[in-house]
Amino acid sequence: MFSKRAEWHAPLNRLTIERRKRGDVLDLTETNPTRAGIDYPLDELSDILGRAARASYDPDPRGLRSAREALAESGHPARLPGAGETPALLDPDDFILTASTSEAYSFLFKLLTDPGDNVLTPSPSYPLFEHLASMELIELRPFALEFHRRWEIHELPANERTRAIVIVNPNNPTGSFVTNTEWSRIAARGLPIISDEVFIDYPLEDRGVVRASGAPWETEGAPEAGTTPAANDVLTFTLGGLSKSAGLPHFKLAWIRVSGPGKREALEALELIADNFLSVATPVQVALPELLRIAPQIREAIRARTRANLATLRAANMPAAQVLPVEGGWSAVIRVPRVMPDEEFALKLLDRGVLVQPGYFFDFPEGHLVVSLLPREDVFREGVTRLADMMPRSS
Repeated sequence: MFSKRAEWHAPLNRLTIERRKRGDVLDLTETNPTRAGIDYPLDELSDILGRAARASYDPDPRGLRSAREALAESGHPARLPGAGETPALLDPDDFILTASTSEAYSFLFKLLTDPGDNVLTPSPSYPLFEHLASMELIELRPFALEFHRRWEIHELPANERTRAIVIVNPNNPTGSFVTNTEWSRIAARGLPIISDEVFIDYPLEDRGVVRASGAPWETEGAPEAGTTPAANDVLTFTLGGLSKSAGLPHFKLAWIRVSGPGKREALEALELIADNFLSVATPVQVALPELLRIAPQIREAIRARTRANLATLRAANMPAAQVLPVEGGWSAVIRVPRVMPDEEFALKLLDRGVLVQPGYFFDFPEGHLVVSLLPREDVFREGVTRLADMMPRSS
């Protein structure tokens, strides 16, 4: 009766079934900042939306001009200038607003692929891509993030039906940024790049990251804003949104920034796609300039939380386990002894009142658990203590 676009009746995994039987647990999978005890300027947010609610409805398929101008003005230079050069500022006409990054992916898959085509996606990575691809009747071709002291990109297995490369920078959940060398290798394929940078404002070390600046992740200093260094070489779509950059997932606004060869034609096509949906609410677009103004305050609260929890995790007494290096984002990966399947490990930990995610949720091989760094510090500390108590004392 239903289409083949998705597995509409997919069976639940055992961990989800058992979790639903439990009452309160120490949830180390929480990634919703509005449920994590983050200190929000609620009165100010309420006033901003209250004023924006008075706006009349005058839709623009690309998003209200005032909102796109605010995005362009809030960004950093599009790339680090060479000697004697002036940084290029972001152009509001390069942006398309969407209701979420998931919708942005949907628009881009509609733009770039036909049924049966494929896109390259990182593995391990967040499982959302599988569902979005199946909704568009396209396939995923995963490329491995290989762990060699850090997570690295080496092979990109494109074939004749590959239409784009998806990059998550930093990756979720490995937390690895993309280096200049990797960007060069990716751009050399000549395929359109979808660069998901929703977590790029959350470095977990005091180091720079590769963004439009072109600064390698190894360099010292704060991260730069913008898009990838590949943006001038190939058609590039950079994704961001309020969900992560302002910790406001319930405000439902994201964006695509288009750059590189073919930009004008891509923007015109995306405008046509967006015009069929007009999904972004007017009040949040009107409010965007003020939301971007207070976003740094919320980001700093989230950064403080994730860094504190990462320090707690690294300090835990788990000699048989290893907290793998993480450069940015909201998650951490723990390599654990393969004494039992990861799902069994997670189920036993759930019996002790702690919820974590087994690595196979993200296509890790056996021997990995994933935790969010966002929970309240007291919850995270107690959860990690119970996790450490369950670990064997030696590998």
